[in-house]
Amino acid sequence: MVTKPLADPLQAEYQRRCDQALAMGGEAKLAERKAAGLLNARERIDQLVDPGSFLESGMLATSVIESAREKSPADGKIVGYARVAGREVAVVSNDFTVMGASSSATNGKKIGHMKRTATARGLPLIFLGESSGARMPDTMGARGMGTMLGHDPAQYTRMRETPWAGAVMGYCYGSSTWYTGFCDFSVMRKGAIMAVSSPRLVSMAVKEQIDPEEIGGWKLHSEGTGLVDMVVDTDEQALEAIKKYLSYMPSHHNEAPPVLPVTPGSGEDMHKIHQLVPANRTQVYDVRKVVKTIFDKDSVFEMKPRFGKVAVTALARLDGRTVGVIANNPLHKGGALDTEACEKITSFIVMCDSFNIPLVLLVDTPGFIIGLDAERKRAPGKIMNFMTALQLVTVPKISIILRKSYGQAYLNMGGGRNSDEVAAWPTAEVSFMTPSFAVNIVHGLNPGDPGFEEKLAEMEKNSNVYDLASIYAVQNVILPHQTRDYLIRTLEVHRLRLTNGVGKHLMQTWPSTY
Repeated sequence: MVTKPLADPLQAEYQRRCDQALAMGGEAKLAERKAAGLLNARERIDQLVDPGSFLESGMLATSVIESAREKSPADGKIVGYARVAGREVAVVSNDFTVMGASSSATNGKKIGHMKRTATARGLPLIFLGESSGARMPDTMGARGMGTMLGHDPAQYTRMRETPWAGAVMGYCYGSSTWYTGFCDFSVMRKGAIMAVSSPRLVSMAVKEQIDPEEIGGWKLHSEGTGLVDMVVDTDEQALEAIKKYLSYMPSHHNEAPPVLPVTPGSGEDMHKIHQLVPANRTQVYDVRKVVKTIFDKDSVFEMKPRFGKVAVTALARLDGRTVGVIANNPLHKGGALDTEACEKITSFIVMCDSFNIPLVLLVDTPGFIIGLDAERKRAPGKIMNFMTALQLVTVPKISIILRKSYGQAYLNMGGGRNSDEVAAWPTAEVSFMTPSFAVNIVHGLNPGDPGFEEKLAEMEKNSNVYDLASIYAVQNVILPHQTRDYLIRTLEVHRLRLTNGVGKHLMQTWPSTY
């Protein structure tokens, strides 16, 4: 069948509109970004996705306001489908050169279409954030509010059908902030800002000048709020982080995570792992060295490393398979769990269970931090959120007690029937609390007091690993160098064969942040 080419005027008009969309906010604005070392919205997509794979949706969209149509190419948000490492994804990239990538009726439809398609077709969804918030005057007045807001009840609904990843790559207010908060993984470039409203608006509201870094900088969100999982220096590093994150994840919640070849050299230092954990229960060490030794070489992808430092949460691979790692870190506060660590672990548990990722818990904690500050931060609620999430997990859970596990934290870290299997090193010790504290509570004695050592020996009695093994409270006692092989074999036993590696997703509606 022979088709006729379009008549010249039609072809020319089509090309003019395409060129206008591709020109974005114009040469001057694009040159300004380049001079600042920032990628533009289209360059970010090109850097993220496989070459030639991007299929744009809504390139010729513009503002619904007649007077703004010529100056709103693609209406400030570039969306479409692409492949990352050969897998289909959906992408939303905010174009700050066009009206500050402000939210409008048209570009809201574009984002909504990406969300619906990603959910219906099982595609990971990626948000490249940089936006100024709601567009005015579009949203001003009753007509603006009635048109822009509330017409789509699903706009702020997240059921975790597919993984979401977000990047804070500039000034992020309004929708870029909301969608970053929804994401399973978020990365932030230093110098970017994420907040509910711009510093200018906040300054007007509080009648004093506000430092943008103070209300939304990388230190606030990586160390204070925990809303950011990773901090990087450049746009390029942020995009690489998203690609690496997705390499651990399934495309959707009804498939198992991908399996990769085992990195050469994996497990080669297991014979030295016992040297990384001091026998003295009060001596600190960095558990991240233990994690890197056990799991496949160069596969550990830590999330929220600056937040809740008493615990480590990381994606990793074990024999080529994705696992989620939760480990107490005695390097910080002796490994005692605080409210920030509870929040961090809970959100990590929810993500792993939602996307069929087995959990490995490495235990060495004296319990939960107590005191006035902990109570003010709602420690009981955070501890029970953590415990509830652990109970709702339907993927395999394996706990290894490396050294000590005391009190309620024994249960939160998978002790008893809270893991599918519990193993322990010979150095493991389990009790209700640190023995010296128990002596003080029961007998009022402190170290150095007459009779203290005698009472301490009483409190330490029946706390070692063999006491635990004798009542089958651990299923195995293993030597430290056997840990990697034990985990590989045990996770093979507990693989979800009846459902092709897919869990029940009992936490799919769990809030993204709380």
